[in-house]
Amino acid sequence: MSNDLGSLDQLPTKELRERAVALARHRWDIAFFWRLLRSLPAAEAAVGHLDHSDASVAQASGLFHEALAAENDPDVQVALRPIYIDYLAEHAAEESG
Repeated sequence: MSNDLGSLDQLPTKELRERAVALARHRWDIAFFWRLLRSLPAAEAAVGHLDHSDASVAQASGLFHEALAAENDPDVQVALRPIYIDYLAEHAAEESG
């Protein structure tokens, strides 16, 4: 399946996440993972996990491990869909080549 926006938007969230994370791991793309971490509080707030969205920068080092686990929540993954789609579309040529 191609990585144009229309095709990517048709994929299930779990597949989008798996493809985006696999590509980022393959490329050692820390910026992508950092973008996910920065987006987690807003994604958690968007799905009603307001108590998780209030983490401060001072707590970030202690929450780093927990934040990675939160990205595994299916509802949070749905909120992060735009990031998965943008990342896969941006790197479509590299993946197909």
